[in-house]
Amino acid sequence: MRVRAARLLAATLGIGWAATALWQANKPLPPGTRVASRACTVATDRLAFAADITAADAYGRPVLSRSIFDEVLQVVHGARRFIVLDYELFGSADSAAQRRLAAELTDALLERRQSQPDLRVLLITDPVNERYGSAPAQQLQLLRAAGVAVVLTDLDVLRDPNVLYSSLWRLTLQWWDGPPGALGASARHLNFKANHRKLIIADDGHGSLTAVVGSANPLDAQSAWSNAALRVGSEALQPLLASELAIARFSGWRGAQDGFGAPQPAPPGCEAATPLSPAAARLQVLTEGAIRSGLLEQLDAAVRGDAIDIAAFALADRGLIEALLAAARRGVQVRLILDPSEDATSFAPAGLPNQPVASELVARSAGLIRVRWYRTHGERFHSALAMVYGPQRLWLTVGSANFTRRSLGDYDLEANLAVEMTRDAPLAQQLFTYFDTLWSNRAALGIEYTADFAAFADPSQVNYWLGRLLEGTGLSAL
Repeated sequence: MRVRAARLLAATLGIGWAATALWQANKPLPPGTRVASRACTVATDRLAFAADITAADAYGRPVLSRSIFDEVLQVVHGARRFIVLDYELFGSADSAAQRRLAAELTDALLERRQSQPDLRVLLITDPVNERYGSAPAQQLQLLRAAGVAVVLTDLDVLRDPNVLYSSLWRLTLQWWDGPPGALGASARHLNFKANHRKLIIADDGHGSLTAVVGSANPLDAQSAWSNAALRVGSEALQPLLASELAIARFSGWRGAQDGFGAPQPAPPGCEAATPLSPAAARLQVLTEGAIRSGLLEQLDAAVRGDAIDIAAFALADRGLIEALLAAARRGVQVRLILDPSEDATSFAPAGLPNQPVASELVARSAGLIRVRWYRTHGERFHSALAMVYGPQRLWLTVGSANFTRRSLGDYDLEANLAVEMTRDAPLAQQLFTYFDTLWSNRAALGIEYTADFAAFADPSQVNYWLGRLLEGTGLSAL
């Protein structure tokens, strides 16, 4: 009788354990997420590409080009009614930083609030900045004291990517009611999910909206990292603003929404499609899993004579990998610039995920897919840019989303912009120049931005299957 009862109890616990993991990985998404807005017409002179690039010349001396946070500061200085910021990481703990990003942004926000007393500022960030409630961050405390609404994202309402840990967390550790010290912070961190967005959106002082959406954090320790972003001025950004306010709401913000405008269902320029021209492009807001859907749609539509260029910090999503292979077999030219993933983490050795994935893509495509590695010097190549183009048009997406299961699978919070334009549009020319400069090492001073594929190729089956395991189970930190 006791054996039967023990078996029944074990079976009940097993079913509950499995059901919890299944539910938490697939439960309904919170409001404001998985946004795919209508494609709206935007004047191309309201679009600009910004990049942070770190390299070294032939003598090993650093060569730096920085523009993303210059654009962010311009947004701050031009706002009169409101500013909404959403950054995963915000802090100034690194004394050897190349640039004091957190202090610059904090000072600019405080100065703007002082000069515009009615200006409302809302900062949404990931709770990891304050160790999930156990260690207040200095920069965030300064902003709170100045009247800035600082909201730590409620990650518990998001889906759980780490299926091997989800039930342990949800059924036991989540209810830890002791001091939120190292144990509590570590337990939450093992969920491997985050508010990974990186953007600022504000009024432009002239009745419209402006934003910088990209892959860069105002974190001093990352100030030397290479990143990519898009600066946009358009009412078509309203769905992004609405998404940010919804995230703040489900994370506990109770501020009045009136001062942040009233997003319209169909912003101006979205009612009818305008033909593409060098002066007119189409802009779309994509977040979370909608980024993956939009990207796969474009990859699957590419035909012989088209090209795909990707500059990425991490590439591991299996659907994206298969789509790239299929495109290459159809005669589409595919070029990838990847970070070599040289920094090991607690859960993965150096080289994962990019080195085994790149080796797979080159081998399975019989060399049709070409790969180059960004030459890092202690920093990271952190861009998240994809371009699909043909003889007449270019489609691109850029933002916070890595090309991984966590970023593209409705787990982390992500925000991207997608733009469709003619190949002779000014923004298209900016992007082609950026990618080709890195790919071909086109620069003075003997700068080597990228290295040949063989420099970091990793055909190891052990690392390949380890990477597949980490990605598939959600144990990956990317």
